[in-house]
Amino acid sequence: MDEQINNNLDLLEIEEAQELDQDGGPIHARIEVRKRRSRSRIDKYLQGRFPRFSRTAIQKLIKEGAITVNGRAIKPSYEIMPADRIELILPPPETRQILPEDIPLRILYEDEYLLAVDKPPNMVVHPARGYQSGTLVNALVHYCDNLSASDDPVRPGIVHRLDKDTTGVILVAKNDEAHWRLSLQFERRRIHKEYRAVVEGELELDSDRIDAPIGIHPQIRERYSVRKGIGRPAATVYQAVERLAGYTHVRLLPETGRTHQLRVHMSWIRHPIVADSMYGGKSPTVGELLGTDDPTPAIGRFALHAHRIEFRHPISGQTLAIEAPLPQDFQNLLDVLRTRAGMSRSRSG
Repeated sequence: MDEQINNNLDLLEIEEAQELDQDGGPIHARIEVRKRRSRSRIDKYLQGRFPRFSRTAIQKLIKEGAITVNGRAIKPSYEIMPADRIELILPPPETRQILPEDIPLRILYEDEYLLAVDKPPNMVVHPARGYQSGTLVNALVHYCDNLSASDDPVRPGIVHRLDKDTTGVILVAKNDEAHWRLSLQFERRRIHKEYRAVVEGELELDSDRIDAPIGIHPQIRERYSVRKGIGRPAATVYQAVERLAGYTHVRLLPETGRTHQLRVHMSWIRHPIVADSMYGGKSPTVGELLGTDDPTPAIGRFALHAHRIEFRHPISGQTLAIEAPLPQDFQNLLDVLRTRAGMSRSRSG
């Protein structure tokens, strides 16, 4: 039986919310240990509880005396106990200008703690080198008055990410409590995600599980690859939805969350995602698929969509399932492939 997220999610329950001084000064927070489920070092716990601080930064604050337990200085290795009172004086968030931009957002779900957005194609999630505007974060800063803090000031509210060309559901936290509890569900693999993809070739099996560790590619640092013996564990379940004359519409259920995991795994079993040139996928035109002169790309980005996410609400504990419908470009690709499959059946008949 699942834990009651609002009561028993972790060792500690925050007694008083952190407060930022009106003049932008330090954050003062007090936390009381209510119950203990397992042994936990204070530095590790607090890094998860306050995600904008690295574990090294937390350790430095402990050594400087900015974090105490029961009024006494402690070491980073201190193991928290029931009835402990942790007091913290934390530096204010680093400020880095993020330009609010009035970019339309398709909101799939929203309440006072979080929202779910249907990310469009060709949108980077947060500002990075070469992408200072037009990102999801630029749109969120315009749309939301409050977003959670992060270990990186250009990622407010961002709990998880999608690649630039991946469409679909992405969760955003409006405060640190929601961010922390959602992050913990991701860490414990209690968030269930379903993706849809179109891959090259017709899958032989209706369903299978890919269990292959993933690491950085040995020659190309921007890519990832299956690295037996040295990669991080990674597993993906796939289910064939529809076979379409040399292609397959597939449901992908990741059990882990490695970077580029679905793209790497499908390429590894020799069924790369359509138009995913980084991992061997070709980008056919409509004409190539239908035997005409139409030069229009069948899809203008790799065919991967975050279709559904199921999780426990970080505050109420209610189970939520949020879906993003297949985007138009993905649907257009399926329509072309269905036409192609019909032509193939006619010729064979």
